[in-house]
Amino acid sequence: MLILAATPIGNLGDATRRLLDALAAVEFVAAEDTRVAQRLLQGLGIENRPRLMALHDHNERDRAGELVALAASNDVLLLSDAGMPTVSDPGFHVVQAAIAADVAVTALPGPSAVLTALALSGLPTDRFAFEGFLPRKEGERVRMLQSLASERRTLVFFESPNRLAASLADIATRFGAERRIAVARELTKLHEEVKRGTAAELAAWAEGCVRGEIVIVAEGAPEVVVDFDAGLAQTLELVAAGTRLKDAATQVAGVTGLSRRELYEAALRSRGN
Repeated sequence: MLILAATPIGNLGDATRRLLDALAAVEFVAAEDTRVAQRLLQGLGIENRPRLMALHDHNERDRAGELVALAASNDVLLLSDAGMPTVSDPGFHVVQAAIAADVAVTALPGPSAVLTALALSGLPTDRFAFEGFLPRKEGERVRMLQSLASERRTLVFFESPNRLAASLADIATRFGAERRIAVARELTKLHEEVKRGTAAELAAWAEGCVRGEIVIVAEGAPEVVVDFDAGLAQTLELVAAGTRLKDAATQVAGVTGLSRRELYEAALRSRGN
């Protein structure tokens, strides 16, 4: 069968008994990075030396058939560098191919950066959505965030430390400066930190040097509690204080759930434009 195995996201002490047993027994391991897999075996004191096969974003589609054929008569353990395979990591296409070929698929649950950050965020956990990595390009990132501005569920993102400040600034603009945010970094590691505050506060904090593996947790949009006229008034107040109309409409829309386009157009009309 094909076995998806969650690996530690930082602390090797989080390796499960089932993961240890599987690593000690299997003959075949498909790994996102075979060097990382070798270090994992060494770090966990595993004497077994399975055949390691590279499975990453660039070769997964090509290797899926080979791995499924192997899993039809052998146990094949699939590992990502950290956490659960297929969750922003390789494995999805292999799982699809295995299901199509009627090859059994199972999972060894374990550490998850998504769930760990969510639990530590202090934000609602009853309904949430994981959105993976935010887009690298600013335009694509802004469009994605705008599409999520009125999402009521708590949102979880991965981000690079190099882009964290820019992404938090975009979140503050698109979701509203007062939207509650948590940034978790280096989860389960020695320098673990969870920073909580408003989007504006964390955007300012991130302008310093923030390092490590990053997870952003964003509060969902509040239920609309103001009517359109009140939202328009808030938009115009922001404009009067020096905010660009486009940004003011975006910010009020993120806070209230009202339509950004309708606020923008109404504000233009009210200003005689």
